[in-house]
Amino acid sequence: MRVVVGGLLVAAGALKVGHASNLAASIAAFRLLPATIVGPLALALPYLELLLGAYLVVGLFTRVAAALASAQFLLYAAAIASAVVRHIPANCGCFGPGDVAVADWPHVAFDCLLAALAAFAATRAPGAFAVDGKLRAA
Repeated sequence: MRVVVGGLLVAAGALKVGHASNLAASIAAFRLLPATIVGPLALALPYLELLLGAYLVVGLFTRVAAALASAQFLLYAAAIASAVVRHIPANCGCFGPGDVAVADWPHVAFDCLLAALAAFAATRAPGAFAVDGKLRAA
């Protein structure tokens, strides 16, 4: 489970790297954050996703990485739900500039599912084949 969530985060982060202006536009479209935060967030978010995803795939700092990933997915779900409720036709930008998926309730449900999977991984960490488990055994 941690590998699936981690792989998804790595893929999402990798597709956003180098496209900060597109990501900033997607974030700004939700009309939730001040403009002074949108730019730095668009620069940092892909690398945060890559880092969390890599930690989950490898199984290093598994509990912390999974808990942060769960919180991140809940924030995404809340932002998307906010756009749906306010009838804002925002593209999520989840998978880079080519992602034209609009904010909708199935998207909120998917982010909540990912949050639950990450939370489950955090409670069951480190899991099979995780580096954390190998370090404890040594």
